[in-house]
Amino acid sequence: MNGSTEALPVLVIGAGPVGLAAAAHLIDRGMEPLILEAGPTAAGAVRDWAHVRLFSTWGEVVDPAAQRLLAPTAWVGPDPASYPSGKEWTDLYLQPLADLFGDKVRYDARVTGVSRAGRDRIVDADREAQPFLVHYEGADGHQGRVLARAVIDASGTWSTPGPAGGSGLAALGEKSAADRIAYRVPDLKDPTARARYAGKRTAVIGSGASAFTALAHLAALAGDEDGKGTRALWILRRGISGSTFGGGDADQLPARGALGLAAKAAVDKGYADAVTGFRTDTVERDAGGRLVLSGDDGRRLDPVDEVIALTGFRPDLTFLDELRLDLDERLQAPVALAPLIDPNQHSCGTVYPHGVRELSHPEKDVYLVGMKSYGRAPTFLAMTGYEQVRSIAAHLAGDHEAAERVELTLPETGVCAGAGLFDDPAPAQETGGGCCAAPATLTLGAAPGSAGC
Repeated sequence: MNGSTEALPVLVIGAGPVGLAAAAHLIDRGMEPLILEAGPTAAGAVRDWAHVRLFSTWGEVVDPAAQRLLAPTAWVGPDPASYPSGKEWTDLYLQPLADLFGDKVRYDARVTGVSRAGRDRIVDADREAQPFLVHYEGADGHQGRVLARAVIDASGTWSTPGPAGGSGLAALGEKSAADRIAYRVPDLKDPTARARYAGKRTAVIGSGASAFTALAHLAALAGDEDGKGTRALWILRRGISGSTFGGGDADQLPARGALGLAAKAAVDKGYADAVTGFRTDTVERDAGGRLVLSGDDGRRLDPVDEVIALTGFRPDLTFLDELRLDLDERLQAPVALAPLIDPNQHSCGTVYPHGVRELSHPEKDVYLVGMKSYGRAPTFLAMTGYEQVRSIAAHLAGDHEAAERVELTLPETGVCAGAGLFDDPAPAQETGGGCCAAPATLTLGAAPGSAGC
């Protein structure tokens, strides 16, 4: 880094779990972070699923550098063996950490563009010597800009869920039926949401952690007095096999394994009917206003009252268009990372720890981290993101030995198949994601509540 940019901050996009961890590691290395957060508080995406419980323990979702920063304050770490809800994660850790950063976090600042100062995407001359120019927009419409020595994009994928349509595009009629289609796991403790689904027939599209969550929530609702008659129609784009419900007891994250077993119980006990090999092509309303889904193979399903489409997430790359990124053509993840996480190549769901080497781009000192680094791939864990930003901060500080060193062992899912191939040609569009994108429940027949990262 040359003298003209050395004094500038490292710009972090997003004050979610990984963005805040990035700031903590930068401070730990003696660098100055500046976080631009689109929402009015930290961890807006996590707040959207505050009603569910993570499948990782507190000990796995608190970043070590962040814990060192919090230690001298009045902060008391929760029991590391217990499982936090999304609300507990934000209230007891993420917001206190963000508050510790003070004016290093700017809220209501949505990034709208990132470039090199004085250089568009085409210009080569003296490019790496120029600082990054970051434009942002406030909630009231005012515009601002900042200069940065490096950019760490931890904005996640929560704002861009996949559609119900089976071809990666919205199904015909999907947009006009938006009042009956949800793209997030509903909070069935909320009276409004509860009334929306109680006693109704709901189609759940997807086969990842989020879909497991919705099935378990609806099954629990069906078992309550006010939820009698609640039914789920589980729509999968591929067939049901031995690995459909995850690793079960073989999963080294017990809560994650239990999540799949809860979804299986929902089917086995008759709370949900499964429809396999179905790719939604059209969504129509019948004479009574219910929704009728038709597949690209001509099948037409019986009407449902509601649809919950949980088909994964995808990164918003529009504001990075002036940067030279090297992204995999399938997953939209960094090309060196993509082979490790590509569900077309393996079904393990466990990724070897990685850092700055796998996350680098032709545009020097710009990094996509956290869930966004996975592009459209699922099974992201918070601790994976923490290891990513630890490595990047070490690299930016010039400690290349630490940047290359692996300091994390990830738990196995217990679902690796022998052949290692999915039977769905586009499984990443159906799976529900991992960490913050996929909160999930554990128990069936009790109050919905468990598991996400």
